[in-house]
Amino acid sequence: MRPARYKAALAGLFLAWPGLGLAEKVAGAIIPDESRQVAERRYRIDRSYEDTLKFFRSVYPPGKYPRKPIANQPGIRAVHIENPEARPGSWEGLNVYEHKGETRVYVLLAPGDPKKPKKG
Repeated sequence: MRPARYKAALAGLFLAWPGLGLAEKVAGAIIPDESRQVAERRYRIDRSYEDTLKFFRSVYPPGKYPRKPIANQPGIRAVHIENPEARPGSWEGLNVYEHKGETRVYVLLAPGDPKKPKKG
C-alpha cells in the first residue's frame, strides 16, 4: 500500500506544479528548463516575462517567498524574489527581469562558506 500512496502523492505534486518536472536547479534555486546560461548565474528564459513569473509563483509561492519590484521603466520590468531560508552558498534571491523583449533570471548567492554552519 505504501508504494501506491507514494506514487499518488508524487503524481499530485507534479500536477499541482505544472512545469516543475521540466526545471533545473542553480545553487538550489529551481529555474525553468528552457533557460540558457548567458553568464555566471545569469539565464535567458525562452518564455514571456509574465509566463516566467507564473512559473516562479507556482514554484515559490509569494506568501513564503516575498517579492519586490526593483525596476519599472520603459522597456524594463524586474522583480526580486527573496529566499527567506537562504544558507551560505545557496540562492539568496532571484532577479527576474525583462529588457528589450528578453526575459532573464539572475541567481544571487547567500554570502559565506557553504561548509560552515550558519550561526544564530
